[in-house]
Amino acid sequence: MPKVLRIINRLNLGGPTYNAAYLSRYINRGYETLLLAGMKDETEASSEFILKNMGITPVYIPEMFRPVNPVRDWQAYRRIQSIIRDYKPDIVHTHAAKAGALGRLAARHCNVPVIVHTFHGHVFHSYFTPLKTNFFIRAERYFASISSAIVAISNLQKRELSEVFRICPPEKITVIPLGFELDRFQAGYDSKRSAFRIKYHVDDDTLAIGIVGRLVPVKNHPLFLRAFKRTLEKTSRKIKAFIIGDGEERENLMQIAKQLDLPFDASGKTTSSPLVFTSWLTNIDEVMAGLDMVALTSFNEGTPVSLIEAQAAGKAIVATAVGGIEDVVIPGITALLSPAGDLDELAANMVRLAEDDALRKRLGQQGFQFVRNRFDYTALVKNMADLYDRLLNSAASARR
Repeated sequence: MPKVLRIINRLNLGGPTYNAAYLSRYINRGYETLLLAGMKDETEASSEFILKNMGITPVYIPEMFRPVNPVRDWQAYRRIQSIIRDYKPDIVHTHAAKAGALGRLAARHCNVPVIVHTFHGHVFHSYFTPLKTNFFIRAERYFASISSAIVAISNLQKRELSEVFRICPPEKITVIPLGFELDRFQAGYDSKRSAFRIKYHVDDDTLAIGIVGRLVPVKNHPLFLRAFKRTLEKTSRKIKAFIIGDGEERENLMQIAKQLDLPFDASGKTTSSPLVFTSWLTNIDEVMAGLDMVALTSFNEGTPVSLIEAQAAGKAIVATAVGGIEDVVIPGITALLSPAGDLDELAANMVRLAEDDALRKRLGQQGFQFVRNRFDYTALVKNMADLYDRLLNSAASARR
């Protein structure tokens, strides 16, 4: 039975963990899988519960963290090498940048027949200085050259990797969208909505808008706060905003809220504040049921999981048109989009959705229809198994 060694940066909440978990649990077409995981940042919520619920026990690489650290990275590389020699995988499949760098190098030096890497996004703009960005691009070109195949999670990402940043030729890239178990966003919907709104004291006539994700600069939460402030001033509706997540920008965002004269609740004790910082919440199906609109204001995105989940729950979306967002929504049909950093248009879209109940409902219904088949995990598993089969056959032919 062919063996797959799957390596992921860290088990934080997000698309990569779900992707690795579903593949590890369900890719049972004659494959055995071992999952390796690095360590998450202290400010990130753990996604270990996802693996536990699926009966997956990962092996941790305690030296592997997201930031570059030559000493720790070397130790992590040597540990991965040791595991490869013991496990003897036929395929090493890495997910995200750090795992991709260390895992692919170790696999190459251990002569693993098939090496696959999935890009769950990239850091080629809006993250680092031009000098550092150029270094990462050059490094990824080398890692792609030692890979059997590259997996992109959207057609836009494939174009960026092959045409814009020239990481590798397009024929080396296979597009396999993320997959999720989306039925849970409709199951028990009414009771979940009631539970969320009772917990956070959201009245029936109050609209709730949420933004879900790490509180880091690239997510541009200040734009969300400014647009929400303007929406409060212009709409006649009662409206309450939820910032769901945590990270290095938390204190800065609270200061911005104060400057905007936006009363907020970060403790769960205040009930009248128009803005709530919830920190990380793992019951995302309940969260999405309780909201009426979902926002995303990033400078750059890969495949934003929160927008897939929002549509699965039948929620209208207001977002910036960046990165892979247009691969997971239909502009004007399931979401209202605006250019990155455009406060006027983003706020106008928020006000429009707040004021127009019929539009909000229509976008939500169309969003549910759009994602329920496109992003189901069964398609992810089948497409990845097909890729593995093809690559193993090609490797076997090359050895003959």
